[in-house]
Amino acid sequence: MLLATYSDMPESHEDERSLLAALDELGIDSRWAVWDSPAEPFETADLVVLRSTWDYTSRMKEFVDWCESVPALANPARVVRWNSDKRYLAELAEAGVSVTPTRVVEPGDQARADDDPELPEREFVVKPTVGAGSRGAARFLPEQRERALLHLRSLHDEGIPALVQPYQPVVDREGETALVFFGGVYSHGFVKGPLLDPADDAAGSADLGKGPFATDPAPELRRVAEDVLDATGQLLGVARYEFLYARVDLVRGDDGDPMLLELELIEPRLNFLLADRAAPLRFASAVRAELARRAS
Repeated sequence: MLLATYSDMPESHEDERSLLAALDELGIDSRWAVWDSPAEPFETADLVVLRSTWDYTSRMKEFVDWCESVPALANPARVVRWNSDKRYLAELAEAGVSVTPTRVVEPGDQARADDDPELPEREFVVKPTVGAGSRGAARFLPEQRERALLHLRSLHDEGIPALVQPYQPVVDREGETALVFFGGVYSHGFVKGPLLDPADDAAGSADLGKGPFATDPAPELRRVAEDVLDATGQLLGVARYEFLYARVDLVRGDDGDPMLLELELIEPRLNFLLADRAAPLRFASAVRAELARRAS
């Protein structure tokens, strides 16, 4: 089997270096392969697992076309296509999932956005519907409406739809909780600090320690994360175990209840270095089950 990465990291990130040994322990022959390399046998591999294909957002059509050309891809191409556009948040909200309030503003909706009285009620975020991490995303205070509209127009000028979301201030205090699942089963969790610079230039960054850190998520967070995966499976017509890997990023709202911030089903950082030593083995077991399912 092949673990897909990109040309800048042909052996992937140090966080994932343990995967080859974990797979080998279960008798699975695996290696890293650059996703856009014509020399790699992606079409005939028993399984191709998307991992650190971290240049895909700037080459979206090419990447999705490549995904659709790989017969044994995990997660599957239809999942990649759906999850690559953050408009999925609106779909999950309609399905009853607790999602951070999200408005989609299409390029043709600019006039409505200009006149929208709800936009400046509280600190908010404007970000592209397609993108990874915080690229193209920015925080704005209510009095920075004009700056926000300029940012929105810059996205629209490139033909990019945008999301407008109220910023959740709890992120500055507590960060986001990421819950990792393999084959639909919970593996481990970690906390990420705020990714966006404060809208107020004079404000200092939140101090959550150095980088992400491991956590044991509260039961209510795990319940919401599992609800997210179940609802996603229903929307896409797949069983939860068919998500070989998933990362569910949650944040607490003003009332303290968990809400979905993002669902990562393409190439999320899984932070094995923060997890217990068995986490790579849990990943390997999920891969082995996927191989068995495809062979049956």
